[in-house]
Amino acid sequence: MYAQRKARRFAYVKTQESDISTHIQQKLSTLPTRPGVYLHKDSKGGIIYVGKAKNLRSRVRSYFQENRPVDAKTAVLVRQIQDFDFIVTDTEVEAFILENTLIKQYRPKYNILLKDDKSYPFIRITKEQYPRVFKTRTIVKDGSKYFGPYTDGTYLYHLLKSIRSIFPLRSCDLPLAESGIEEGRWKVCLDYHIKKCDGPCQGYISKDDYNIYIKQIQQVLQGKTRELERQLEERMHRLADEMKYEDALVVRQRLERLREYTSKQRVLSNSDRDQDVFAFVRSERIGCSIVLTIRDGKLVGKRHFLVQGVQDLTDAEVQARTLEQWYIDADHFPDEVIVQYPLQDQEVLQEFLCKQAGRNVSIILPKIGDKRKLIELAEQNADAQLREHMAQQAEKDQSVSRAVLTLQRDLRMESLPRRIECIDNSHMQGTDYVSSVVCFVDGKPRKSDYRHYKLRTLTSNDDFEAMKEVISRRFTPKEPDQEVAYPDLLIIDGGKGQLSHAMEVLDALGLRGKFTVIGLAKRLEEIFTPGSALPLFVAKTSSSLRLLQQVRDEAHRFAIQYHRKLREKRTITTELLTIAGIGKTTATKLLRTYGSVEGVRAASQDSLEQVVGKSTASKLIDYFTSTPPDAHASS
Repeated sequence: MYAQRKARRFAYVKTQESDISTHIQQKLSTLPTRPGVYLHKDSKGGIIYVGKAKNLRSRVRSYFQENRPVDAKTAVLVRQIQDFDFIVTDTEVEAFILENTLIKQYRPKYNILLKDDKSYPFIRITKEQYPRVFKTRTIVKDGSKYFGPYTDGTYLYHLLKSIRSIFPLRSCDLPLAESGIEEGRWKVCLDYHIKKCDGPCQGYISKDDYNIYIKQIQQVLQGKTRELERQLEERMHRLADEMKYEDALVVRQRLERLREYTSKQRVLSNSDRDQDVFAFVRSERIGCSIVLTIRDGKLVGKRHFLVQGVQDLTDAEVQARTLEQWYIDADHFPDEVIVQYPLQDQEVLQEFLCKQAGRNVSIILPKIGDKRKLIELAEQNADAQLREHMAQQAEKDQSVSRAVLTLQRDLRMESLPRRIECIDNSHMQGTDYVSSVVCFVDGKPRKSDYRHYKLRTLTSNDDFEAMKEVISRRFTPKEPDQEVAYPDLLIIDGGKGQLSHAMEVLDALGLRGKFTVIGLAKRLEEIFTPGSALPLFVAKTSSSLRLLQQVRDEAHRFAIQYHRKLREKRTITTELLTIAGIGKTTATKLLRTYGSVEGVRAASQDSLEQVVGKSTASKLIDYFTSTPPDAHASS
C-alpha cells in the first residue's frame, strides 16, 4: 500500500475581473510585497484557509488570476473566497510560525489538519523544586515538561519501571519546599527505607543533587543514553578512586540497569547522529503520516497522524504539513531530518530548525543507502498504523445492530445503510399539509437530524406535488456552497406510485444513484425498488423489515405530531381572536402565561387582571361564562 501514489488532479479557475468584488479588488491593489500570512474568508466571515507567503502581493493575487491551473481542492476554495485578511511579518520564518499558530487556532476547512494522538499518555516532569515523574493524559501548561505520546502502553510501563529502578525519585505528591523541609514538616516513607527514594522530604538529598537525577532522566527520555552511560561510568571510577566504595557500588548498579534498558532498544543505525524520519502512506480517502525518532542509532519514539480527505492532496503537501506541525511544538531537534519527498519551502524550514536548535540541522532526501532504508522502514510502520486504523473502523462497522447488517444483505446494497432517512406526508382533509423526515444512524434514531416541513406550494391534496416539494427542500442546499448530507438509504412511505414520484424528483435534481431509494407500502408491508414492478421479497419475520417498519412508523408519528401542533395552534388562536376586544398581541400574551385556552378559562379574574387589565379580564370572564368548554371544539 505504501508504494501507491495518487496523481494530482488539476482544474482551471476561470475568474473574470468582473467576478471579483470591488472590496477584494481594492484590497489586492494595496497588498504589500513583504512576507506574511493571509486568511481567506467565506460569505459569513469564517476563516476557511490560512497560508504563508514570501511575497503577499504575488501569492494572494495568484488565487484570482484567470485560467490558473490548480488542484480540485483549491478550485473549490477559490469559489468560496469572499474576503481576505493579511498579517505582515518581518521574515519568512516568522510567517511560518504564525501560519501554524493560526491553523491550530481556527482549524480552517481547507487546510491540511492532522489528527494527532492526544488520547495516548505522556510522561510528565513537573516544575517543582523536587520534580515528580509520572504518566499522564492531561497536558497542564504550568512549565512542566512532557515526553511522548507513547502509543505502546507496555513499553511505557517498562520505561517508567526502568527509570524508577535507575533513579531514586520520590513517588509522593507532597508540596516539597525548602522552608517545609527545614521545619521538619514531613517524614520519610517506606520508599526511603527500601532504597527507592533518597528522602528529599527530610533534606537527605539536596535540591541540586536531586535535579541532577531529573536531567539524567530527560537524557534517557530523549534517547541520549550513550552520554549518560559515559557520565555514570566516570562518576563510578571517581568514587572508587576516592575510596567511596559503597557510593561507587550504587552508581555501578544504576549503570547496569541503564545498560540493561538500552540493550532492549532496537538499533537502526550505526550513526551517532540524531535523526527524525518522516513518511506518509494513503488509502483512497485517508492517509497516515509518521515520525520515527532515532537517537544514538536507536529507535526511541514513534508517532503517527491521520489525515482525512487526502484524495485532493499530494504526498509532498502532507509531508510538509507534518514537518511544520511537528517542529513548531518540538522541544528537541535532531541533527538530521530525513524526508520522503522534496520540500517546497525547505530553506525556510531549515532556517527555523537551525535557529531553534542553535546549531546546524540538515534536511536529507535519500535515494539509496541506509537512510533510504530508514524511509522504507517508516513507510512500513505508517502502512501498519493505517491498516490498524482501517481495521478498527471496520470493527466499528460490525458493531452496528444486526438489523442494519441484515438490511444491507436483503436490499443487496454495496455498503452498510448506516444512515437511514424516511419521508412521510400528513394532512387533515387536504388542509395543514406537512411532511416529516426522520433519521436513524446505525439502527438508532438521531433526533437532532429530524426535520419537518410545512408545505408551501400545495393548493390541493396532491401526493406528487407534496413529494416534489419535500424532496427538493431536503436535498437542495440553503446556500450555494453549503454541503448536503446524503443518507445511505431513503425510505418513501408508500408503494410503487409514491416511489415513482420520488424518483422523478430525484432525477430532476440529478441525485439518482447517490443513495439507495425504496418504497415501503403499509398495507402488505411490501418493499418496492425503482424500475421493478414486483416487490422485493423479505421475510416478514426479518429484523431488517422490522427496522424499516420502525423508521417508517417514527416518520409517521413525527409528521402527525407536527400536524397536530399546527392544527392546535390555528384552533387556539382563532378561538381567542373571536372574543371582542382581544387582538393578536393580547392572545399571544395570554397563551404564553397560561399555556392554553383551557388555562385561560380556568384563571381567576384577579389573575387575568394582573396579566391583561381589568377591562379585558371582564371580557374574557363574560365570554367563557357564556360559552361552554366544548362549544368551540365541537364547532
